[in-house]
Amino acid sequence: MSEHRQALGRYGEELAVKHIRQAGLTVLECNYCCPLGEMDIIAREGETIIFIEVRTRSTGSRGWGEESITAKKRERLYRIATHYLKYRNYKEWPSLRFDLIAIRCQDQEGKQPDIIWIRGI
Repeated sequence: MSEHRQALGRYGEELAVKHIRQAGLTVLECNYCCPLGEMDIIAREGETIIFIEVRTRSTGSRGWGEESITAKKRERLYRIATHYLKYRNYKEWPSLRFDLIAIRCQDQEGKQPDIIWIRGI
């Protein structure tokens, strides 16, 4: 992955964290890594644990972030979430939700990025 894409991804994740904190969620972890992959953000809203995938795009030429979540990607996110719960010693399975935050950083001077939060992907 190019340095530019990595920087764009980090920027998007930082924006997403700020956004969900402003919405009242508690961030538990960022960039949780396990042998099955990485979860961008793990948060809590009340008793619900929310696993959040962040997709940041500067152009829609290859599709916007919200268009990039496939069934295979959803399954991988579920397996990562299961790993997280198992290795964090949750005694009971909590209420879970999987969200997507798609960020569009179009190069329009002075324009704030668009943040699209899709709950329950």
